[in-house]
Amino acid sequence: MAVRTQDARRVRTRGRGTAGVVLAVLLVAPACAAPRDAATGPTARQVSAALDRRAAAVMAHDTDAYLAALDPRATSFRAAQRTELLNLADVPLESWAYKVKDVTGQGDDRVTAEVELRYRIKDYDKAPMSSSREVELVRRGEGRSWYIAADRASDGGPGQLWQQGDVQVVRGTRSLVLGVGRPEAELRRIAATADRAVPSVTGAWPEPWAERVVVMVPRTVEDMAGLLGSPVASYRGIAAVTTGEVGGTGRAPADRVVVNPQAYGMLGDFGQRVVLTHETAHVATRAHTSAATPVWLSEGFADRTAYRQESRTAAEIAPELAEAVRGGDLPARLPVDEDFGFDEDPAELSRAYEGAWLACELIARDWGEEELIAFYKAVGSRSGRDGAVEHAMQSVLGTTPQDFTARWREYLRARLG
Repeated sequence: MAVRTQDARRVRTRGRGTAGVVLAVLLVAPACAAPRDAATGPTARQVSAALDRRAAAVMAHDTDAYLAALDPRATSFRAAQRTELLNLADVPLESWAYKVKDVTGQGDDRVTAEVELRYRIKDYDKAPMSSSREVELVRRGEGRSWYIAADRASDGGPGQLWQQGDVQVVRGTRSLVLGVGRPEAELRRIAATADRAVPSVTGAWPEPWAERVVVMVPRTVEDMAGLLGSPVASYRGIAAVTTGEVGGTGRAPADRVVVNPQAYGMLGDFGQRVVLTHETAHVATRAHTSAATPVWLSEGFADRTAYRQESRTAAEIAPELAEAVRGGDLPARLPVDEDFGFDEDPAELSRAYEGAWLACELIARDWGEEELIAFYKAVGSRSGRDGAVEHAMQSVLGTTPQDFTARWREYLRARLG
């Protein structure tokens, strides 16, 4: 079963010039287990035709054709849609299409369509980004043609960047930064940092991946929350979030790194570099991350990738866990998924991430870099959590969770005690 993930990097800073403690949370929620086939029937085909005309107008940047697909009586909607099309003007789209999943009637001349918007950014997306939309259509005129009268995210889902303002596009050598309401110089700095992150990730993850990353930078944290369809409070301390689909598609998924400009801007160069390298690691490993992958493994690997070329000591990278170990409070177990929740105590959350990082460090030290990659892939190849880690530890590392935990605890004592 596919799952959608959001990987959020939460930061606590000790001064603007340092990274402070940089943390991440992986939220896993089921996506549609089996997408429904496209709706059929005369009305569904007519609705699809109306949406196809709209999609063609988007790709052609044809304002007149775009507006011609809209309800001529919906004045405010038409004005908002004209603005959205203008906001999209600089985004390098490769494709834009709608798939009608269901059509329900509200009388002979008004229907609501459940629609999936799919679009790709040229040179970056090998698979389309998708967004569930609810579109209302009305039938008017002598020809009884269908016109779009409303278009909104389904069930209060996430919005789109171009609905928040004019999208400014900055191209890096390995990154594409899409920003709204942010200074161009800021977007260029983010692109430069992302460009540096990509080869760092490739050095840690030798499996094939796109080696490119798309970064979105909204105006505010409130706008960030709107793009993610979640409460603003969840993201006030978050520097960046990676979104994408994982598990079983067999395709390279389309990912987006979404930056909170306020929290990200509080970090120094080191912290910003760590944040974007961590998030880029999630983009690279997405195709091998599934519902079977525990958070400690996905986050620990991403943190290991981010820190592997940095000249910081273990105690500097893991200060909360170092303090606990030195005080005699050695963790009894590896972090569980719940330890990475948004509502956890900040110190406990830090210790979860730090412990996850050191678990991956231990595998690389005692078994090797190749075995760490193989272990990650073996866990992610399973469809469910039950037995996935145990099987991969036995088949790849030749150990058991009990033995690994004991070795990890000794490793913490040796590096942090």
